[in-house]
This record gives sequence, C-alpha cells and structure tokens, in this order.
Amino acid sequence: MKLKNDKQLKIILASGSPRRKELLKMIEIKDFAVIPDETEEIFALGLTPEQSVCKTALQKAKNVSKLCNPDDLIIAADTEVYLDGQHFGKPTDAQDAEDMLKRLSGRCHTVYTGLAIILGDDIITGAESTAVYFRELSDKEITNYVKTGEPMDKAGAYGVQGMGSVFIERLEGDFFNVMGLPVCRLTIMLRNLGVDI
Repeated sequence: MKLKNDKQLKIILASGSPRRKELLKMIEIKDFAVIPDETEEIFALGLTPEQSVCKTALQKAKNVSKLCNPDDLIIAADTEVYLDGQHFGKPTDAQDAEDMLKRLSGRCHTVYTGLAIILGDDIITGAESTAVYFRELSDKEITNYVKTGEPMDKAGAYGVQGMGSVFIERLEGDFFNVMGLPVCRLTIMLRNLGVDI
C-alpha cells in the first residue's frame, strides 16, 4: 500500500485478532505487521457507544504507535456489543457467556466497531454500527455452544463467522463490522488520508 505520491507505507495492525488479519488480507492489504496493544482495556462510562469504541480504538493506536516509526500507518479497532444501552464485553467465564446469550436470545442488539488510523501527524477515527437479530435460543443450545469455547474471547459471547452464526436471523448493516473490522468504512478512511487502496 502506498500514498498517492507513491511513497511506500509500512502498515501496522494494532490487533492480534485473527479475524481482523483475515479481513485486511481479503481487501488486498497483505503486507502488514501485527503489533497488538497489550495494555488493559478500560471501559469508559458516560460515553455514547460510538464515542466509546472510537476512544478505545484510538488509545490502542496511540499505544502501538510508540513502538513504531513516525511514518508508519497504524490501524486499530475496537468492537463492542450493546443491548438496551448496556455494554456486553468479552465474557469473564462460562457462566457469564451463558448469561449474555440468554439476554441476547430472541432480541435485536447492536454491534459497534470504532476505527482509528494514525499516519504521521494525521489521526482519524470513525465508527460503524450493525443491528443483529437473534432467534430464540434454548438453554441446551446455549450451554452446548459455550462448551465449544468459541464465545470466550468475543464481545457479546458469540462469533458471527463461526458456530454462533446459526443464532442470527438477520443483520442490518455491515456484516464485517460484526466480525470486528468494517472494511468499507476502513477503505473510505484510508482514502481520505491519501492512501492508495
């Protein structure tokens, strides 16, 4: 990837998420380094969901930028699930995962992903939201799903790209946003920075 003036860019993905790596490659961004932000995420109260995901994504990007060269392009993201205004993070244990899924069962929730890009002195952020409709889930389905381990590292305790997909009746919005990286919005943001993609 390069700027419109043909200057080559070193791209850094500030995330260890296999799904985000896969999605970058899908949109032909293949040559990038992965430097996850290892600092503990702190959920800020009093923000809208869009503000919250953008703030966390920006903090990740800034933390990782300290480990990079000043002219590297840093991409960071944060995904959160909300139901009735309540934030659903990654489950703390199997019981927490089951409780989340029981609350999501038969309901519509919203997945928000914040993006932050740093390129030199330029910093931009943006957020995407997707409505996700779950069918009614039985207790047995939930217990069996949690036993697979899939929910444990995912906001809202499910993976749209895995076995959790069978719970979803429909989506309104960007499917890839629910995976953790809204590639359409990311592409627009990169182009706004003058990146040739």
